[in-house]
Amino acid sequence: MDTFFLHLLEKTAWPMIPPQPGSLFHITFAAAGILCAALAAWKLRRSFGLCRIRILTVCGFILAVSEIYKQMFLYYIVNDRHYDWWYFPFQLCSLPMYLCLLLPVLSRSLRKFLCTFMYSYNLLGAVMTFVDPSGLMHSYWTLTLHGFLWHILLIFIGLLIAFSRTADPSFSGFLSATGIFLISCCIATAINILARPLGNPDMFYISPYYPTTQIFFSGIAEHFGIMAGNIFYILSIIAGAGLLHALYSRTAANRKRPRSGR
Repeated sequence: MDTFFLHLLEKTAWPMIPPQPGSLFHITFAAAGILCAALAAWKLRRSFGLCRIRILTVCGFILAVSEIYKQMFLYYIVNDRHYDWWYFPFQLCSLPMYLCLLLPVLSRSLRKFLCTFMYSYNLLGAVMTFVDPSGLMHSYWTLTLHGFLWHILLIFIGLLIAFSRTADPSFSGFLSATGIFLISCCIATAINILARPLGNPDMFYISPYYPTTQIFFSGIAEHFGIMAGNIFYILSIIAGAGLLHALYSRTAANRKRPRSGR
């Protein structure tokens, strides 16, 4: 079995020159992918509740299978059978892989709880990744395509939730989603600290040991300290998610508002 997977990984180890942010590859692939995600989400917006949950669950399964492939590829092909903790699957954009797989076994209220988080925070994270896609560019086609397709799928998940009005538009719904985010930040920090002797983990890009690699926020960390950079980064994510949630709430309110007759 080990030989089979190793052979498969070697057969798909297609080298490439990593594309640059702002390149034709970046702009074209991102624009086409986001457009397809938006159209698919809009087309499926009227699917029944159980069918919609199944769609999201399938998305979680696709993410999980592709993540297993990525981890094996990194371990066997890129790092010569050494595990790189930098790629441990617990980033903000990794969470839908776990959350979508949980949806079928949860109550309706808990599903809405998680969907609100995936709309407000994971959609934001996926879009911002395409603004600064440096972390998606690799020297292998399979890893680069994995990064692009992963975040396009996250955009589909977020937009499907928004278009189908599956998220909670209330302020308390946003507070609950923010609670998930802050708890996840605490877990990420614990991983960054506990796994430090094993490598260089940087879950959520808030390692306490070196400045965040995120554009703009790295400058804040260099001038005002790592902690200041991390806190400002977290607060900025919350603010961005708040804006997305406010847009969703405003749209939901307008849909409920009766039209005045003439």
